[in-house]
Amino acid sequence: MQPIEEYNPDGVDYAWVMQMTFILTIVIGAPLVTLLSLGHTLPTWEERVEFVVRVGACIWLLTTVIIFLFARSRSHDA
Repeated sequence: MQPIEEYNPDGVDYAWVMQMTFILTIVIGAPLVTLLSLGHTLPTWEERVEFVVRVGACIWLLTTVIIFLFARSRSHDA
């Protein structure tokens, strides 16, 4: 019987990186987008959605890079 998943203890656990990115982007990103939107006038739904997508994408990218660098540094310590 072949294993469904394999784990490489010498490298970065990309599943963990993806999971943490998802969780932290929601937990930290959603309130941050809300706070940042308070300083902008967004009268239509189109403007609101555009703002959320632009700001949310930046937060997601920054979160992903930080988590990946953290995971990579931890994988080299082991």
